[in-house]
Amino acid sequence: MPVQLGDYATVNGIRIYFQDDGDPSGEPLLLIMGLSSQLIAWPQDFVDELGSRGFRVIRFDNRDCGLSDKIESRPYDLLEAGQRAKAAAYQLTDMADDSVGVLAHLGIQEAHIVGASMGGMIAQTIAIHHAEKVLSLCSIMSTTGAPFVGLPTLEAAIAVSLPTPPERDKAIPHMANVMRIIGSRTHEAAERKYRLNLATESYDRMFYPEGGKRQLAAILAAPDRTKDLRNVNVPTLVVHGGEDSLINISGGRATRDAVPDSTLLEVPTMGHDLPRAVRAEIIAEIDANARKAS
Repeated sequence: MPVQLGDYATVNGIRIYFQDDGDPSGEPLLLIMGLSSQLIAWPQDFVDELGSRGFRVIRFDNRDCGLSDKIESRPYDLLEAGQRAKAAAYQLTDMADDSVGVLAHLGIQEAHIVGASMGGMIAQTIAIHHAEKVLSLCSIMSTTGAPFVGLPTLEAAIAVSLPTPPERDKAIPHMANVMRIIGSRTHEAAERKYRLNLATESYDRMFYPEGGKRQLAAILAAPDRTKDLRNVNVPTLVVHGGEDSLINISGGRATRDAVPDSTLLEVPTMGHDLPRAVRAEIIAEIDANARKAS
């Protein structure tokens, strides 16, 4: 039987907080969220629908985020590319090891791997370095690490780089505004309340902006995955929004081009988010892609 909802797995010498939802006897599906984003950034209805389709859905807080352990280290400074790996407190490979460590803690040998944004980068890294653990792969609003693809707009880059005020009454609207800038413009009005609620819940659950700096360091230190992605041989779905201003859709297209026989779902009205209006389509495609592994 799976560990009860909300628990810790000790992996790589740190504690990772996870939740285990859905059908206990279903095929495991691991959800990996992005930069500075807690497991609650996966919409609950998204998780529930995957569970209703027979998946055992596991999601967790990445290291340095949410209720998982924080990695105290020297602050990251923007250095020359050759020095970035030395400056980073940890690598995406470490975060990939954390992910498969959660699966091992649950006694799971292999799973469908779904990652969004930085989580997509981690999912790709799992497929490269832990291929035996991957039944299928889904990379959402992410990129390969290749230069000059998936670049942000200036507005988005500024929005995510500005420090979040520590005061609750200032932090929550700031966080919601960042979601507005990088998220879907078409569905902005429909998503406004959800974004504010998520910002509120995220702040109250755990406010720890320092962790995001170290996660960003890991992203910047990571090598281009394009060559290694050519060896991925599991059913692979790439999902990207046409309105994504944080990771341009060229990142998704580059991922599709790198992984043999992969499928790209371009969602014209999706930004760097999972707006309610497009979730059903994305879930259906994740399900269909996972079924290919069977």
